Amino acid sequence: MKYVIVGTGNISNTYVKAISELEHSELVGCISRSGKHLPANAEAPCWPSLAAVKADFDAVIVTTPNGLHCQGAIEAAKLGKHVLTEKPLGITIEQVDQAIAACEQAGLTLAVCFQRRTSPDNQAIKELLSKNALGRIFSADLSAKFYRGQDYYDSAAYRGGYDIDGGGPFMQQACHNLDLYTWFFGLPTKVVSTMGTFAHNIQAEDHGAALLKYDNGMIGSVVASTATWPGFAARLEVHSDKGSFTMTDDVISQWHFEDIPNPSDSNFNYNHDGATSAAVDDCSAHKSILLDFEDAIAQGRAPLANAQSARQTTALISQIYQSTNW
Repeated sequence: MKYVIVGTGNISNTYVKAISELEHSELVGCISRSGKHLPANAEAPCWPSLAAVKADFDAVIVTTPNGLHCQGAIEAAKLGKHVLTEKPLGITIEQVDQAIAACEQAGLTLAVCFQRRTSPDNQAIKELLSKNALGRIFSADLSAKFYRGQDYYDSAAYRGGYDIDGGGPFMQQACHNLDLYTWFFGLPTKVVSTMGTFAHNIQAEDHGAALLKYDNGMIGSVVASTATWPGFAARLEVHSDKGSFTMTDDVISQWHFEDIPNPSDSNFNYNHDGATSAAVDDCSAHKSILLDFEDAIAQGRAPLANAQSARQTTALISQIYQSTNW
């Protein structure tokens, strides 16, 4: 698979490294309107647009800011190229649906890099939930209390705004955690939320909470923040009529079911410190996403984080933002 990376910001380095470590994947070049080359591979050719690419390629990886993911996907679809985009697929449902429609009409694969789905413990929980093996879930509480300094927000004019970033920690830093939440439990029927800006000079929220009600009676809660110094591991606590479990950064850290063995993979360790840094040094999960993406294209199947599934994440975040009526 020959790739062109659209965007040369920080996260593009992770994909450069991941591609270089895959035997059958190749980086052809990058797209940068500013002319900035990929920091991790300055020798890769750089073009101002996908239409200007002077090389053969099969797919694009969109690593531009949140609000531009849809644009990159549509441009790639017009050229008949498969698309893997950074999260989220779009900052509005309208954007998401436009990207989905463009790729579907062209018969192309569209996937989103929600790489935390590749964690063996997350996959084990997903399988148990899909079989209703854990009983009736009545409570699921997500805590995504991270921290970013003002320097992070000052590093680019769009950070912490609504037009490009799409919002604060709910849309940006906690997006991966909320993706797992919708992957496990789907969308709620009712949301009530409140949020504010407490520790930064930004347009959007830096701390907030939401209460979720599901049609099966489950009550969920979500706290997302970049104001909670010094930053904490993401934590999901789930309770059912059969027992409970806790996940800490994609690893089962507590398991309380009498008749169900703990499915945790003791060899797995999630190395990304999302609490205080935007950098992703460990590219192993991105390699898994790339391999799944390539196999999905070859087999004509849906990828692990397919567009319709990823749509739910943007839908939940939109619900949270639209329900701030306290």
